[in-house]
Amino acid sequence: MTLNLTVSPDFAPDHISGWFIFNTWLQRQLGTGVHLELYDCFDAQRQDIKSGKFDLVYANPFDASMLVRELGFKALVRPISKPDETIIATHKDSPLQCVEDLKPGAQLVATDDPDVNRIGMIMLEPADLDQTNTETTTVDSYVIVAKNVLNKNAEVGFFLKDAYDELSDLIKSQMKILVSSEISVVHHTLLLCPKLQKYAPKIQQRLVKMADDEKGRSVLESMNLLGWEVMTEEETEFMIDLIDTLLDE
Repeated sequence: MTLNLTVSPDFAPDHISGWFIFNTWLQRQLGTGVHLELYDCFDAQRQDIKSGKFDLVYANPFDASMLVRELGFKALVRPISKPDETIIATHKDSPLQCVEDLKPGAQLVATDDPDVNRIGMIMLEPADLDQTNTETTTVDSYVIVAKNVLNKNAEVGFFLKDAYDELSDLIKSQMKILVSSEISVVHHTLLLCPKLQKYAPKIQQRLVKMADDEKGRSVLESMNLLGWEVMTEEETEFMIDLIDTLLDE
């Protein structure tokens, strides 16, 4: 048996090798083959997930909602101390000092990460801005979001905080943060498909203990993670309800 694993495309490019190292570690822990497939596009990945291509998915909160509610996946673990927050940033030389300084017709740049974009739009509400009176350019990665901000092709960019933090110091030194969300209960999650849920306790156990030995800690470091903690059904449902509420507003 070979498990097929995929990872939400919003991780930093510097950690691509880390996920392949994790894939090898997971194979050894489970005693079975694990095939990792990475994407640079949310929509393409989403289509393949819906077609039943993957057994394990490290998903962003929006996709976690779809995986659990529509496809019957079970949330296993979440990364320790790594909530998903959204940042709105602008060029360091911009006259903007806060989101309220933005005016109708504001030019935004973002990826197609729906939960980040929805939270970002909510944070623009104090400026009386929404999708009807702003212009958004959608790009493939947060690095490209940053390039658009630095080139002043957009007034502000929406970032997953973790992705923003992973940008180079040079890039971050040329930007300033206008606002950051503080939701704290929204995060990425590793989920398992319905047909393999009898293996959930074993996979959870291996992942939760991953930081207990030197080799496991080294793999986690390559992924920029501290470790994993079990995601309960109650916690999963709470997060999904929150995401669904945000997206329905």
